[in-house]
Parts: sequence; C-alpha cells; structure tokens
Amino acid sequence: MTRCFGDGDPAYERYHDEEWGRPQTGERALYEKVCLEGFQAGLAWITVLRKREALREVFAGFDPEAVAGLDVEPLMDDARLIRSGPKLRACVTNARATLALRASGGLPALLWRSAQVPSPAYDTWADVPARTEASAALARQLKRAGFVFVGPTTVYSLLQACGLVGDHLTGCPVRAEAEALRAAVVPPHGG
Repeated sequence: MTRCFGDGDPAYERYHDEEWGRPQTGERALYEKVCLEGFQAGLAWITVLRKREALREVFAGFDPEAVAGLDVEPLMDDARLIRSGPKLRACVTNARATLALRASGGLPALLWRSAQVPSPAYDTWADVPARTEASAALARQLKRAGFVFVGPTTVYSLLQACGLVGDHLTGCPVRAEAEALRAAVVPPHGG
C-alpha cells in the first residue's frame, strides 16, 4: 500500500488509514484536533500521536468543559506530555473559546462552513499546499473567536485532519473511502 504518509510506523499508518481526512463533526473531536494540531507546531506529527493517549487522559478526553478550568502548571512535570507551557495553556484558552462559540452555532458549524468541495486531486505530496486562502480566512475567524495556536498552516492541517478538505493523494488506497465519507457530510456546494 502506498500511503500519502506514515509508512513504517504502525501508529502513523493507522492514523493515516483510519482517521486522517475522514469527517470529524462532533465538538469534542474537533476541539481535540484543534489542540493536537497546535501541539504539532515545530514537532513531527508522530511525536503528537505518541503522546495523544496521555493528552486525552489529562484533558478529560478533550472535554472542553473540563479543560476550560484546568490549571496546566502541574502538567509541566509530566514526561508523558508535550511539556510546552504555551501549548498546554492554548488547550485551556481554546476550550473556553469552544464553549463561547456554542452561543453562535458552535465549533462544528464554524469549521464546516470552510469545507472544500470538490476535493483537490493531488498526485504527489509536494503538490499539496501548506496553507490556502481559506485556511488563512478561517485562522482569522478562529482568532477573533478567541482561539490561539491557529495560524493558517496549522488550520490547513486541521482542515485536512478533519476531512474538511480531502487531501488524500489520487493514488492513495484510502482516498475513495475517505471521499465517500466526506460526500455523506459535506453538501455538494461546500460547507
């Protein structure tokens, strides 16, 4: 199997094959992705994947209500985590922003308005952009809503991870399945 990425590491392969690019529509799942993409800044994605279960544990399964009041200072000594104070605090800030968005439709509604249809058809990973005008616009919206660690590149990674844009390569064996799942969620005119 020729994947878009992740060959050689079972956790990375599973992430590519079973999760990346597949629609995430629930608030908690999307909030988790916002946090994980923020943790990735400056790190390899596999590092984040390896720390994910511990992050889920300390962030109560990425429940924004639980995280909004969390003191992250004690977490700085937990070697299981990515011990970046700004990134840990960003999860708390973003939990509060997620809760505040509920009054205006919620995080899922905000993110899914940016869904891209049809999916791009890239043949090589070198063809895939690191950011787009749409990711820059969404980054500005998220920042206005109080989110942090959400620059245009991080937001494009978020769009990819959550299936808001379908960037599985044309030769990827899971592209068809991921696209079928996207088609069931994304209206033909976009989000």
